[in-house]
Amino acid sequence: MDSDDSKQSSADMTAFVQNLLQQMQSRFQTMSETIVTKIDEMGSRITELEQSISELKTEMGGDGSQSPIASTKEQPDDSA
Repeated sequence: MDSDDSKQSSADMTAFVQNLLQQMQSRFQTMSETIVTKIDEMGSRITELEQSISELKTEMGGDGSQSPIASTKEQPDDSA
């Protein structure tokens, strides 16, 4: 009978491990899909940001040779 108990215990352990691995695979698949979706969303946002920057450059009439940030950094600081 010990042999039967041992076989049943092994079968139970095998079933448990297989179930656990399936759960892990499912969770990794879900995480992977979520990450890919977030990356796609980020790519879309970056594209929109690039378009907005391009539109702002056009509205300012500049060719982008000097950014407004650079011009404010070059001004002398009167508080010193």
